[in-house]
Amino acid sequence: MGLTGMVFSIIAAAIGAVMYYAITAQGSGFRLSTIGVILMIIGVIGFIASSVVFGISRKSTNRHSFDRTTTNGQGISQEIHEETR
Repeated sequence: MGLTGMVFSIIAAAIGAVMYYAITAQGSGFRLSTIGVILMIIGVIGFIASSVVFGISRKSTNRHSFDRTTTNGQGISQEIHEETR
């Protein structure tokens, strides 16, 4: 989900709006306007769900970790892992 889901939801809602407001042709047994309303509702629900997932995944924990290799004067290498808040 996330950002891609938000884009697909907007596209679904836009297609649904076109089907509801712009198309006046009637099919036999079903209405395109009803399908348009369903697509708009699904698009809005999908956008809200994707926004929540995207917002949760982008939260900052304010933690940073650094991995580095140091070499002393005698040529001995040592790997260091630091974690800061």
